[in-house]
Amino acid sequence: MATKKSEQAGVAVSAENMNSAFFLRTEDRAPQWKLINAEGKILGRLATEIADKLRGKDKPYFTPHTDCGDYIVVINAEKVALTGDKWNQKEYSRYSGYIGGLKVETAKEVRAKHPTDLLYLAVKRMLPKNRLSAAMLEKLKLYVGAEHPHKAQLGK
Repeated sequence: MATKKSEQAGVAVSAENMNSAFFLRTEDRAPQWKLINAEGKILGRLATEIADKLRGKDKPYFTPHTDCGDYIVVINAEKVALTGDKWNQKEYSRYSGYIGGLKVETAKEVRAKHPTDLLYLAVKRMLPKNRLSAAMLEKLKLYVGAEHPHKAQLGK
């Protein structure tokens, strides 16, 4: 039987043994930096795309227990779009833990106070609820406007 080897993320994969599963080790991962312009994009669809890239689900060597995703830089995060009348109907709630401590705001109010929070909360709630999600969220960089300090990492 011929041995066929291919390179995936710097890891040699052999087709010789079909009974072994491939698991990406943390030291073998090679995250890249990706730039996304959020201007005019639908909030949920954009958040799904970002969450998949943060997890690494867009890569052929995705491993659920390893953080194999990329760094994501999002510019124009305040210009994300919502369909229908969601700017007035969609509500974001937070609870302080005290009696009467429930705060409810519409999407329009959240965008006025913190422009990047709409996208941040959408991505955060799409990630798995485990220890890896905090590490994945640290790789998400959201910016208001087209300027960002990561030009060296992006190579642009």
